Amino acid sequence: MPSKQQSQASRGAILVFATERYGYLQREMCREMGLVPGEVERRRFPDGERYQRIRTDVTGRDVALVGGTVSDEDTLEIFDLANGLVRYGAHTLTLVIPYLGYSTMDRAVHQGEVVTAKARARLLSALPTAGSGNRIMLLDLHTEGLQHYFDGNLRPVHLHARTQVVEVARNIGGANFVLACADAGRAKWVETLANELGVVASFVFKRRITGRQTEVTAVSAQVEGRQVVIYDDMIRTGGTLLGAAKAFLDSGATQVSAIATHGVFPGDSLERLRKSGLLARIVVTDSHPRAVELRSPYLTVVSCAELLATALTRAD
Repeated sequence: MPSKQQSQASRGAILVFATERYGYLQREMCREMGLVPGEVERRRFPDGERYQRIRTDVTGRDVALVGGTVSDEDTLEIFDLANGLVRYGAHTLTLVIPYLGYSTMDRAVHQGEVVTAKARARLLSALPTAGSGNRIMLLDLHTEGLQHYFDGNLRPVHLHARTQVVEVARNIGGANFVLACADAGRAKWVETLANELGVVASFVFKRRITGRQTEVTAVSAQVEGRQVVIYDDMIRTGGTLLGAAKAFLDSGATQVSAIATHGVFPGDSLERLRKSGLLARIVVTDSHPRAVELRSPYLTVVSCAELLATALTRAD
């Protein structure tokens, strides 16, 4: 049996709960920093309604809830469970959101469009406040401004997987590689990383042909005879990534690989990327459960658990 001192230490540790699809990250975070996993009983009623019961006493405890907004159902699972954690006496509540979806509709372009990202942020901001406050930890947002959609008593903290990206780039790039981005949107960030790595940065120039189709018109740096590593915050279907990879190979690159924080890979998109022959390998973090499911020799998945757990335990 644990000693009295051990029980007291356990009571002082942060309790980490997770949504159903993020149990893998909960386990890794607890293993990394000695955090305590919280237990949730789950089942489904015949009509599909979700039953959740918090089995670990949260009274007076600092509590974290790990879960990504992978779908509307996942988002509501976070909302429902967070409500319960506050209702049953959490001292503080931290939502750990490794992947924040809804970045496609993060702003309105045409009259009448619904900005889903803002609507979902308002939903989570409406959570009741734990005894000593709520915060939300976000990882490598697709658009920096998304964090400002959260308001009220929910304080946002934006984390970056910079250390993981730099380490992976060094490992797969070799001694003389080019760090690149698939479009100008990440150019400044990639340039900063390239300076830190002491390598050349490059990006592609694109021309939009239709609302769905773009064409690469130029590459900004000399890549002939060199390996190229493309970084992006997120890979979904990978269409832009393939266009950039082809442009670098056409410009003389010996090999192109890709790194991303979030690997979404809907449908058969990963298989299409592999079969294209344009990308030697892809490396992503485990911020999205889809990437964990698809892990393979072609798709390497590195953990963001230490980054999240360290930020969670860091004093404000």
